[in-house]
Amino acid sequence: MNVEINKQVKLSEHFKLAELCKTSVKTKYVNIPSHVAIENMKRLCGWLEKLRARVNPLPTSPRGGEVPIIINSGYRSPAVNKAVGGVTTSNHLTGCAVDIRVLGMEQLLRYAVILLDISDESQEDFDELLIERNSKGTYWLHFAVRPEGNRRKIRLIEG
Repeated sequence: MNVEINKQVKLSEHFKLAELCKTSVKTKYVNIPSHVAIENMKRLCGWLEKLRARVNPLPTSPRGGEVPIIINSGYRSPAVNKAVGGVTTSNHLTGCAVDIRVLGMEQLLRYAVILLDISDESQEDFDELLIERNSKGTYWLHFAVRPEGNRRKIRLIEG
């Protein structure tokens, strides 16, 4: 039996379930989140909406339109997480983390600072804000928010 999810379900105004259930690595495994993981993704999307609003303060940006927040990886089932080499304690397993694509160091730093500002202003903590780079020199921003027990962990991770 082939099980699928409705990928068009909106988790927030600008983010759909499909975006938060994709991964940047192709696998043969299904990636279907639990109801709890979906609730965690909705909470995370609240932060992503605030980030998007700050990146796009005007109806159209001077660079030719709105800048979307692009997710490389979000929720991962245990099989998908293992296939991509994720750690067994990954926030991706619970729908609490996303890896955000960036177009260079300036955008990465801008996103990180905006998320820190959102945390300070709202007095809500996040769990992880990780600046990551792979062996090919590609950067991305890993951001995670748990329902409770957030650690405000900030790191630079190079692979």
